[in-house]
Amino acid sequence: MTGRNDTQEACNKVEEGYNFLGKKWVGIIIHTLSKEPKRFSEILGAIPDLSKRMLNERMKELEDYGIVIRNVITDRPVRTQYSLTRKGNELGVTLRVFEKWAEKWM
Repeated sequence: MTGRNDTQEACNKVEEGYNFLGKKWVGIIIHTLSKEPKRFSEILGAIPDLSKRMLNERMKELEDYGIVIRNVITDRPVRTQYSLTRKGNELGVTLRVFEKWAEKWM
């Protein structure tokens, strides 16, 4: 009986992951942060058609999932940068495989 419960739990986690990644802008935000940390305005400028409100919402969700970390730099002037966590970097590697597939087949 344990095998069925383990399978159901795995399916639930995969479904949750797909639902999260399926939200508009999530994948491209992760892609944008995959090379280096960026300030909010840099992320916003890198993604055409993304509104401030939507970026703010997605960044909060990415922080809640532990994919992005918000770093406050206390130098003058005070700045905030966003970067991928270890969890976010692993997801970024996975998304790069998908990006290669999309470039080839889409």
